[in-house]
Amino acid sequence: MKTEFNIQQEIVVWFRNNHCLKHHKPRNIIFSVPNEAAYKNKSFIQTGLMVGVSDLIVVIDSKTLYFEVKTATGKQSPKQIEFEETIKNLNQEYYLVRSLDNFIDIIEHYLK
Repeated sequence: MKTEFNIQQEIVVWFRNNHCLKHHKPRNIIFSVPNEAAYKNKSFIQTGLMVGVSDLIVVIDSKTLYFEVKTATGKQSPKQIEFEETIKNLNQEYYLVRSLDNFIDIIEHYLK
């Protein structure tokens, strides 16, 4: 079974190769929010660390999409659920994805 890391890596590579190169019009953006790398250093909270933030943020055309990556059996933490609710209450798009194919289906919907 693939790990969350493997799934996220596949997503980023696919999106960058298909939508983020200089010749793509428009040239879109995908980036990760590696909060887990900073959790042990509490001083990062003062510079914007937010527990529960989605793994990936994608900017396409006039939309910003938030993606949480999980395995087939992975579950969101309470802080991730709280972040999802906050994003949706702000009329933004948040998705829980479990595979590259799941992610591609969502992106293709927005790029029609």
